[in-house]
This record gives sequence, structure tokens and C-alpha cells, in this order.
Amino acid sequence: MGFMIFVGVLLLLVIVTILAGIKSVPQGYEWTQERFGKFQRSLKPGLNLIIPYIDRIGRRVNMMEQVLDVPSQEVITRDNAMVTVDGVVFYQVLDSAKASYEVRNLEQAILNLTMTNIRTVMGSMDLDELLSNRDQINARLLIVVDEATEPWGVKVTRIEVKDIKPPADLVASMARQMKAEREKRANILDAEGFRQAAILKAEGEKQAAVLSAEGEKQAAFLQAEARERSAQAEAAATRMVSDAISAGNTQAINYFIAQRYVDALRDVATAPNQKTLILPIEATSVLGSLQGIAEVAKEAFGHKG
Repeated sequence: MGFMIFVGVLLLLVIVTILAGIKSVPQGYEWTQERFGKFQRSLKPGLNLIIPYIDRIGRRVNMMEQVLDVPSQEVITRDNAMVTVDGVVFYQVLDSAKASYEVRNLEQAILNLTMTNIRTVMGSMDLDELLSNRDQINARLLIVVDEATEPWGVKVTRIEVKDIKPPADLVASMARQMKAEREKRANILDAEGFRQAAILKAEGEKQAAVLSAEGEKQAAFLQAEARERSAQAEAAATRMVSDAISAGNTQAINYFIAQRYVDALRDVATAPNQKTLILPIEATSVLGSLQGIAEVAKEAFGHKG
């Protein structure tokens, strides 16, 4: 009976020992193996065997990329403006042994390192530069923090500054400044519009003046040409009368005088303030002159024929 108990206990001990030497590591993790407290190797995902009662599991390290929230903190910029900043850090453990034994409390170490460098990087920048160069801030933080965590077997893949909050009075001042800048731009655009309108108006008036001058020039030219032709006709008529007089034809003189007389009467009759026309007694002699005009014309056309 005692032998059966011993065999049972021995069999149970063997089973427990075998189970103690078989370790199944889940995907995305690595476990460190320690022998009498000293690191031996890292157990990869899957089935692993260790020496029971001699080896033990030290640290269970998450090898997946992880996200660490950076709490809000106040940062004083180079121009003495105080802003509140928070962010996130993305990191991944590449060496489980270094992450387990080179640093104590890995997440806290990464968090403190990131917060310290946020104050350093942002404190070296002015507020305007800080608000407009967030990508540059992220890149500088990533380089510094990734270099610092490399001895810990950690790769920092990304650092993002989530929010930058200036003080409320500074935000109100920035809003007033932005409003003033927009009003300035609007005034400049209005002035430019008025300037362009004035230029276009002046150009139009210039073109109109040029066209008007061209028209007056053309009209003057035509009037001069008309006067020239009238003078030529008058000269031709005078020569004709002179030739008739030279030939001894007295009717030509009557023609000439009658023409002037008729023109004078026409001017008197067509005057705008003329209401009553009184003809002198000599006006009856015009009829005789007209007869002379007819004879001169007849002689002229007959001589021409």
C-alpha cells in the first residue's frame, strides 16, 4: 500500500516537473529565461523547454508596438509665453533582454524622457514658431528620444504633439491681431480696386479725348477742303465774269451785283431775330439783274456749245 502511494507521488512529481519545463509563449511576446537569477536567453513565441527547478521565467515582454500617453505639462517658450502641451509616443521593444535588465520601469522612463525633451525643444522656440512648426517639433523630439532609448532595446517610431494651448488672454490677443491683419488686407484690396478703377477711367477718358481730337481733325480737314473747293468755284465764277467784262458784256456785271444782292437779302431774311422784312425800292431792280443773269448764262452755255 505504501509502495503504491510512493509510486503515485513520484508519478505526480514527474508530471509536474515536465509541465514546469514546458513553456508556451504567446504571439507578440518574449519571455526571459533566468538561471539562478541570471539571464540566459529570450523565449520566442511558441513552445519552449527549460530546466525545471533551475531555470525560471524572469520578465514577460510585450514586443508589439505600443502607445504611451504623455500627460499635459506647462512649457515656457523663448519669448516667455506659457503654453500647455500634451502628446503621445509610439514605441516598440526590439530587444527583450535590454528592455528587461537595462532600465527599470521602461514606460515610466520613456515618459519622463519625452516630457523632458518636450520642454527642452519647445523652450528653445518662440510662440509663433511653436504654433506653426508642429511637424518640426515632432521630428526633433523623435530623433532625440529614439537615440536616448536605443540602449534599452527600444525603437521609438513616432512622437506626436496632440495639443498646444496658449493662455486665454494670449489667445484673445492673437484673435485681435488676426482680425486687424484681415482688415488691413481688405483695405489694401479696396484701395487696389479703386486704383485700378481710376486707371481704367483715366485710360477711357484718354481714349475718348484722342478719338474726339481725331474727329475734330477730320472735320476741320473736311471743312478746309470744302472751303477750298468753294473758293475755287468762286474764283472760277469771278474769272468767268471778268472774261465776260473784258469781252464787253455788261450783263456780267449785273450778274455779279445781283448775286451779291440776293445773298445779302437771304442773310437778312434768315436772321433768327428777324420778324418783319422791309425791302428797299431798289429791290425791284433785282428782277432786271436776274434777266441779265439769264442772258449771261445763255451766252455762256451757248458759247460752250
